[in-house]
Amino acid sequence: MNKLSSADRARILHLLCEGSSIRSVTRLLNVGKNTVSRLMVDAGKVCAAYHDEHVRKLKSTRIQVDEVWSFIYAKEKNVAIAKAAPDGAGDVWTWTALDADSKLIAAYFVGGRDGESAMWFIDGLRQRLANRVQLTSDGHKSYLEAVEAAFGADVDYAQLVKLYGASPESAKGRYSPAQCTGARKERIEGNPDPEHVSTSYVERSNLTFRMQNRRFTRLTNAFSKKLENHAYSVALFVMFYNFCRIHKTLRVTPAMAAGVSDRLWEVSDIVALLEAAEAKPAKRGPYKKIAA
Repeated sequence: MNKLSSADRARILHLLCEGSSIRSVTRLLNVGKNTVSRLMVDAGKVCAAYHDEHVRKLKSTRIQVDEVWSFIYAKEKNVAIAKAAPDGAGDVWTWTALDADSKLIAAYFVGGRDGESAMWFIDGLRQRLANRVQLTSDGHKSYLEAVEAAFGADVDYAQLVKLYGASPESAKGRYSPAQCTGARKERIEGNPDPEHVSTSYVERSNLTFRMQNRRFTRLTNAFSKKLENHAYSVALFVMFYNFCRIHKTLRVTPAMAAGVSDRLWEVSDIVALLEAAEAKPAKRGPYKKIAA
């Protein structure tokens, strides 16, 4: 069986992390669709493991959290009539926690937009922090119980509750919500600084997800067909964003700004992680939902 060279693997992963779809990569590099998909999953596994092991003891001071929507196989309203819909089909949410200073994605979780997913996500975030932080979320109610359970009183937590006007007839059925008419800052726990009660940075990172991970691009057929593939594509992109992509304002990668890495990574470094993992005996076990 032919095996891709390290350079070819790096080219494929780089294209995927820069917004190319699997089919466009197959056309550009003349490789099979299954080859690209399998490489993406394998790389996603090692990226998830590396993030879980090394993105810890963060000395962050301000964390912003949010969720970005996508779907698997079919939108939630269409799953019942979809043909042969797999397990996990329907709406899926990627929860992200962003360090407002270094722009590091400190934690992420792929799941529903419910209380259980919020618990997993916030608890995973807490385990990665080395000190008390100021935490800001939107007005999603699931955060209230999750933050209380994970942090107790050891957090300065506030919610930025956005206020919307009535939706005009022309906006009905579109992705964009009604026009935002204002926002209300609500202190939930501790003593958060009102000047830094904001979700602007994490919402901007959501835009980066949509622009550079093809599975999040709206109104295309590049959406994920399997939950597992979606989760590992997120793991791969987060690794690329944190370690390989120089932030335009900071002029270093988020991982370097946060003190997690002392150098600029290349995509070839991710391939090196993958090849090192392939050299080890594989561990058997059930598939688990990605959480980091």
